[in-house]
Amino acid sequence: MRPLALLLLIPLLACDVVRAPEGSGEGSGLVRTVSAGAANAAAAADGRVAFVVPDLADVPPGEIGVAVRRGRALLEHTRDSLPQFVGNGLRCTSCHLDGGTRRNVMSWVGVYARFPQYRSRSGAVIDLEERIGDCFERSLNGKSPAYDSREMRDMIAYMAWLSRGTPVGRETEGQGLPPLAPVKPDTAAGRRTFLAECARCHGEDGQGLIPPATPLWGPRSYNIGAGMARLRTAAAFIRAGMPYDRPNTLTPQQAYDVAAYMNGHARPDFKGKEKDWPNGDPPPDVAYQTTARRR
Repeated sequence: MRPLALLLLIPLLACDVVRAPEGSGEGSGLVRTVSAGAANAAAAADGRVAFVVPDLADVPPGEIGVAVRRGRALLEHTRDSLPQFVGNGLRCTSCHLDGGTRRNVMSWVGVYARFPQYRSRSGAVIDLEERIGDCFERSLNGKSPAYDSREMRDMIAYMAWLSRGTPVGRETEGQGLPPLAPVKPDTAAGRRTFLAECARCHGEDGQGLIPPATPLWGPRSYNIGAGMARLRTAAAFIRAGMPYDRPNTLTPQQAYDVAAYMNGHARPDFKGKEKDWPNGDPPPDVAYQTTARRR
């Protein structure tokens, strides 16, 4: 067990009180307080852990609390806080919305309990440090902080705190992106939808008009090796998380259209992308050839 995990485990053995997000089935706009154990028991029927977001007011005092709060700050202000590791205009929460706490939009709630895990893109079992480093290299088009650095430890401390009460190896409701059945995209329609629904924040040129909207293409955006460069991933993200203030208002067809329009623009390359999916099992929407797939 990691030393950090041991430190975090001590307060978790007590009765955790966590905040359930809005829309939890107990009235619009209401926030209910439940024990992590009770929430997990309620979700046990389908084998998943209930999606509950800890209250920032409950961050423990002392060095652990300092690490958790600093980790959140690094993830929310990545480019400003870690410019030596970021090569574009994005930050971690450009994709992991609301500090990684928005349900169904690649949330970090419960993520600490799911590592180590096998990833087909790597063709190997990786730990959480490697997964974060991968995002720095691809989504942020930069380089990974050292796995044993304070920056990495603090980011993991925040994710571990978001995951408190989650049994190791269990999936949490609201992780990842809801699956979106593939449809044939129309880039011309995607441009029209983009101008009508997305340009008010991202600008007609897609470079970000109103903070925190970020560049969607060009040299300041994610590179070709990022998960968001895949059509299905981008469409599912757009459907679940965009527009930022009105998620789930675009139809699946509109989400695919906008994703195709967005990813149809030029963006940075990723050195070594041909080594991805070394077992020859890339998803069908990967935008580049891999060595194993050519065999």
